[in-house]
Amino acid sequence: MFKSTINVVNLYELMKKKRHGDTNYFLTARCFIKQLETPCVYDTAKDELYELDDAAFDFFKKAASTGGTAQHGDSSFVSYCLDEGLISTTPAAVVRPAVSQSPCPSLRYLELQLTAQCNLKCKHCFVGDSRPVHLPLDTVVHILREFEVMQGLRLLITGGEPLMYPDFAALNEILPEFALRKILLTNGVLLSDELLKCLNVDEIQISIDGLEYGHDAIRGSGQYKKAVSAIKRAQKAGYDVSASTIIHSENAGEFAAMEKLFIDMNIKDWTVDVPVAMGAMLRNESLCLPPEEAGRLLSYGFQGGGVHGGGNGQWACGVHLMSVAASGGVSKCLYYAGEPVGTVDDGLKYCWSRINPLPLSKLACSGCPEIDTCRGGCRYRAAALGDPLGKDLFKCHSLTFNLNLV
Repeated sequence: MFKSTINVVNLYELMKKKRHGDTNYFLTARCFIKQLETPCVYDTAKDELYELDDAAFDFFKKAASTGGTAQHGDSSFVSYCLDEGLISTTPAAVVRPAVSQSPCPSLRYLELQLTAQCNLKCKHCFVGDSRPVHLPLDTVVHILREFEVMQGLRLLITGGEPLMYPDFAALNEILPEFALRKILLTNGVLLSDELLKCLNVDEIQISIDGLEYGHDAIRGSGQYKKAVSAIKRAQKAGYDVSASTIIHSENAGEFAAMEKLFIDMNIKDWTVDVPVAMGAMLRNESLCLPPEEAGRLLSYGFQGGGVHGGGNGQWACGVHLMSVAASGGVSKCLYYAGEPVGTVDDGLKYCWSRINPLPLSKLACSGCPEIDTCRGGCRYRAAALGDPLGKDLFKCHSLTFNLNLV
């Protein structure tokens, strides 16, 4: 489950020619220059990506230097950047990585499965039974450095249950070294108050798969209260908190109430998805709903459609996403873990070069008037329905339901 796509702000039109004095400006500690398809500044705290033209890029490069020589003659541009928290007049005590050109398409989101071990036995889990399979810590560090060099934006720390990773404490200590937004995907059970005092992530995403009845039906008795408690304590500790929900037969009647709950709790993002019949779900297929029923529930959720969305107008499903499994295999996403394009020993850059983006024009539904809205849905779900280039009927029914409401 993934949260919303990054909000992109275009700074081109903010460039004027009005003199703003000789004040020096510095890039704030939470912001980093990224050379993606276009030059950008990424705010890891706000999860915002700001596109730059050449003049703005030059300004931010100087603002990122230790000399503090950045000046700009455009008062509206500088005022906007100050208001957004991108720059300040005080140097930031942060070591900034070198900026280099990303591949194209750029690898922006890395799903890092630290471990296949978990403390729950959820009936829907596509990872399958808990296994003591872990990525070595030195391998994880190497992966993060590679991802940073490739101009990565978001690190999705997952499992199993990532808090069961044997070297999590050591990894947590070094996470601040990386110019990435770190998002912990957890069931919340092990999210203690002690850990929340020292957790070096920007966001915590907690799985809430229904109200108490629906959630506990697939995760075990008493787990709902633990998860909700984890959300409240994480928010109190100052973290951005998002929620993810999978659609199943036991929570189908709870979505309206969940929506109210998450709005009342001030949840940052709510991602809703349909599970694929693999892993533990193969033993619990009665939990699966048909596309016409599950599709209408995909209309729930807020703050975007997740990193599985396509790129700028031409690509399908996850054009900026790649996954590393606890076994070391690298694939398009963890659903495709059984079809790796390489291993961590091959390097992220090599593996990324072997994942060919899928043009929307090749899909069977390319002529649909809603193709730009749905981006072809999930390609793994489409393949599970019989055709890798066919329709994701769950997404089709979601769109039909939404259009009928208009």
